[in-house]
Amino acid sequence: MPTTATIDFSTAFYKGSISVQTGLFINGEWVEPVEPDTHDIINPATGKKITAISLGSSKDVDLAVAAAQTAYKTVWGLKCPGSKRGKLLTRLADLIERDIEQFIALESLNTGKPFNSAKNVDMAESVSCIRYFGGWADKVHGKTVESQLGEQKLAYTRHEPYGVVGQIIPWNSPMRMVSWKIGPALATGNCVVLKPSEITPLTALKFAELVTEAGFPPGVVNIVNGYGSTVGQAIATHPKISKIAFTGSTLVGRKILEESARTNLKVVTLELGGKSPTIIFDDCNLEQTVKWAMQAMYGNQGQSCVAGSRLFVQEGIYPQFMENFTAAVTALSQATGDPFVNGTRHGPQRIMGYIASGKDEGANLHLGGKRHGAEGYFIKPTIFTDVTPSMKIVKEEIFGPVAVIMKFKTEEEVIEAANATEYGLSACVFSDNISRAIRVAHAVESGSAFVNSSQLVEPSMPFGGYKASGIGREHGEYALETYTQVKAVHINIGVTI
Repeated sequence: MPTTATIDFSTAFYKGSISVQTGLFINGEWVEPVEPDTHDIINPATGKKITAISLGSSKDVDLAVAAAQTAYKTVWGLKCPGSKRGKLLTRLADLIERDIEQFIALESLNTGKPFNSAKNVDMAESVSCIRYFGGWADKVHGKTVESQLGEQKLAYTRHEPYGVVGQIIPWNSPMRMVSWKIGPALATGNCVVLKPSEITPLTALKFAELVTEAGFPPGVVNIVNGYGSTVGQAIATHPKISKIAFTGSTLVGRKILEESARTNLKVVTLELGGKSPTIIFDDCNLEQTVKWAMQAMYGNQGQSCVAGSRLFVQEGIYPQFMENFTAAVTALSQATGDPFVNGTRHGPQRIMGYIASGKDEGANLHLGGKRHGAEGYFIKPTIFTDVTPSMKIVKEEIFGPVAVIMKFKTEEEVIEAANATEYGLSACVFSDNISRAIRVAHAVESGSAFVNSSQLVEPSMPFGGYKASGIGREHGEYALETYTQVKAVHINIGVTI
């Protein structure tokens, strides 16, 4: 029988014990892997073991897919009306909200992100997302199309689910990614086989407990822990999985596309890396811009695909911006530490290799760049200046709190520089000249553009990337399109031959 971990908390934010199943969730049951194996879950703030989880293999993926297929054909998919699916999703959102303090504590412990960040961003958005897609479940409509044959023919379309979809999520915001993936998939009638990150699976496993309590039939949601090279590979190549949704690195996204092409040509949506520009014009509101730029860069400790890690500052405001931004980042550095300590705003990471690369290539280490403390994986928020486009720290996604700041003169110059990247996920533009701000937002090659703000993501607005930042969209009505396929139905009423 699978084990249950009991995790004790005694912090200013949460006191008590939380039980978490550590097995695999297949066909509505907690099971041990076919080939028993375990993986230790580490607290990134201390480097110490939290618990161990079971690790699955391709054999467990086979079982999960079979369960999902059976559920899809018998009780879900086209067998279950959208109104019922919507009620179940809404009930699921309510249950997460009921237990939200436990989810916040687990998310903060497992990822190292500050408790308030896990509360106000991750969990608040997760509940909102699932509830939002619950509202869409009975509104996935086709169209009646006028035929050239007039009343002699009826023509219409249906938006049908794929059946079994595979989903692979990253370690940096696990519960948000669970909601982003599962919400639209279930709303449109698909069944799911999901692989959480083996590094941060605790909230996904807690979530699975509520799937049963909400009343979803067995097999509709299946969660298989495991490594990317085993469970991830099995999901990407499984012939009975018709669609796959992946969030992670561009390198792995390319591999998933290759595997799809070699097997059954799965429909693939990818939300991949970013090296997002933050463009700051002379006429911005400096005080607000510094705050938003801080959020864009150092939110979630810089461990975000949309991190505004390339800052372009117009020369007229550059000295004042640098003074104010440096002061703000210095204050943030002093708030680095234990995510359960009040006032902590910056958690742990491992990106010292990029910092060494920046120094080796001649960039100026303006601030930070050092390890913080002797325990866990903390480093100080970092700023590089005097960088060139060819440097590794300018070109590659670091996924940590490392900003590069560049000076520019003209609008045309900064647009060209901002677009000089293989990525195109997000961009921020700061200017009190709203015409210019909109013009630049339109010119930047990115899937999202935020004007005088950063990362105000909403479940009703699509999210995804241009270029190497991905394929397809999550969130909003656009996400529903990625989880359905369109069937054209032609009914002959009076045509004879």
